[in-house]
Amino acid sequence: MRNDLTIYDDVADRWWSDDIRWVRTLKNMVPGRLSWMDRQIDWAGKEVLDLGCAGGFMAEALEDRGAKVTGIDPAGQAIAAARAHAKRFGRDIRYDVGVGEALPYADGTFDAVVCVDVLEHVADLPRVLTETARVLRPGGLFLFDTINRNWLARLATITVAEDILRLLPKGTHDPAMFITPQELRDGLARAGLEAGRFTGLGPRGINLHGDLTFGRLPLTAILYMGTARKPGETA
Repeated sequence: MRNDLTIYDDVADRWWSDDIRWVRTLKNMVPGRLSWMDRQIDWAGKEVLDLGCAGGFMAEALEDRGAKVTGIDPAGQAIAAARAHAKRFGRDIRYDVGVGEALPYADGTFDAVVCVDVLEHVADLPRVLTETARVLRPGGLFLFDTINRNWLARLATITVAEDILRLLPKGTHDPAMFITPQELRDGLARAGLEAGRFTGLGPRGINLHGDLTFGRLPLTAILYMGTARKPGETA
């Protein structure tokens, strides 16, 4: 089975335990993503949606930066884990169960939407981009990452990461759902968003636990991050 999204609920009770290697990998990607995203926006006081938040790694990091965070994900047990962790540590984060194709929020609710490790999994990418544009305020920013579609990306993310190194569970990704940067730029434009810079994302080192650390890379051939803005003036 490819594009197996049951994996997030399967490990929800251990999401914050640090005893599952592939979950630690997802956690380790957050600082690398934010080291670039922090340059694109001042999070303090912003209403931010973490679209596809799973158990809450990115949502909590955004709250640490002063954002007012809402997280949404279709994995109900992962959302329960996120809520429990936030409650335990006194965090004011709203978590909802839902999908990107039908966001349960009013038009113009958010200053920013963050969407990492998600776009290559959704059932209807154009609809997700349209919904993202709808819930953004004028001048709002969409920050994302995803996987390029080519032979090198397939080799790196499936053959190496899933099948050999087991950095992710086998079947996590479907290479047919990967997205080229030009396809994404075109989709963003059709949704009414103005694409900004794209940059690469990938391994930059190894930490004391023997896990990979991540950060910005110059090439977008495998993983890439980007921004898009909703036209208009920020209130």
